[in-house]
Amino acid sequence: MGKRVDGKPARALRGRAGRMQGGRGSGRSSPGAVRLWGRHAVEAALMNPERQHRKLWATRDGVESLSGDLPPDFPVEWAEVLDLARLVSKDAPHQGLVLETSPLPDLYLSDVLKGDPARPLIVLDQVTDPRNVGAIMRSAAAFNACAVLTQDRHAPPESGTLAKSASGALETVPWVRVVNLARALDEVADAGYWRIGMTGEADEALAQALPAGPVALILGAEGDGMRQNVQHHCDSLARLPISDAMESLNVSNAAAIALYAVATRTSAQ
Repeated sequence: MGKRVDGKPARALRGRAGRMQGGRGSGRSSPGAVRLWGRHAVEAALMNPERQHRKLWATRDGVESLSGDLPPDFPVEWAEVLDLARLVSKDAPHQGLVLETSPLPDLYLSDVLKGDPARPLIVLDQVTDPRNVGAIMRSAAAFNACAVLTQDRHAPPESGTLAKSASGALETVPWVRVVNLARALDEVADAGYWRIGMTGEADEALAQALPAGPVALILGAEGDGMRQNVQHHCDSLARLPISDAMESLNVSNAAAIALYAVATRTSAQ
């Protein structure tokens, strides 16, 4: 993905830096596009055949940091570091790479549920911070989750901030967005998954609540936790055995620990 353009080494190419166009200083992309930044996020997007790329703004060092070659006709506009800062959110670590690309295609929950039942499903109930959702995707990739499921109206959109936090996992972990989360949880149950709602008020620890079969882990919003209606669509509730000295964990940390618990349960069988 990136050391040559038009068949020539990137360092030998000429390009006028600083001719940045559109969305200055906001990180907002053109209509119908998504703007991504940072080496891992951009490189993973460039490798994803589901993406249709529009343009890459980059420094020479940014392109040199990529692990492969860009296609010969790939649209690159050379820029300086400060120029790229005008294309992304304030203080965003773009690492010399800003990519404008198409959004990911929509996915159907039924397609995800047809996969390997040993892979856990992560369900997020109104988790709205893109950094948390991105970090959860990164953990989902690390622990081989089959997908992340969110409600469309109460989840962050696909964005550069989310992709940067996901460190490439946005391109590899299926992200299913549904209109009605409770109805989707019924579909998850019909597919044979045991739905475990994670809450600090539960009597049972996660290790005791884990079954031998397919598992869906449901985590609630930052601060408010799971909604009552979502809890009613869980088969059981479980907590992480954290110290009384700490009231709760960040939702992305809780997701990582819960996924680890599922992974160690599976490997122990």
